[in-house]
Formats: sequence, C-alpha cells, structure tokens
Amino acid sequence: MKQIYQALLLAAAMLVVALLARIGIVPERVAQIAPFALLALFPGAWLGSRGSCNLLARIRS
Repeated sequence: MKQIYQALLLAAAMLVVALLARIGIVPERVAQIAPFALLALFPGAWLGSRGSCNLLARIRS
C-alpha cells in the first residue's frame, strides 16, 4: 500500500509543477524538465521496493 501513496505523491508533484508553470510562477523550461528530475530524485515511486530490473532473474524463476 505504501507504493501506491508514493506514486500518487509523485504524480501530484508533477501536476503542481505543471499548474505553477501555467500560472506563470515556474518558468516553462523548468516545467519541461521537472518530471524527469522528479523521477530521478524519487526512484522508489516508479521502480518499486526491489530496486532491480534484472530480467534474467525473473525469467529463470
């Protein structure tokens, strides 16, 4: 259940940045880069708790 909250918080942060850019508080260039920066800063929200993307281990098991 914790994973869902992290993903929702990440999505909410992205929406807030987009809305702030629309209003004119955040520069447009920053708003374009912000989603990638947020994903880099909070990888647990989209990678999960495993932290590994080893496809071979998943195939063998």
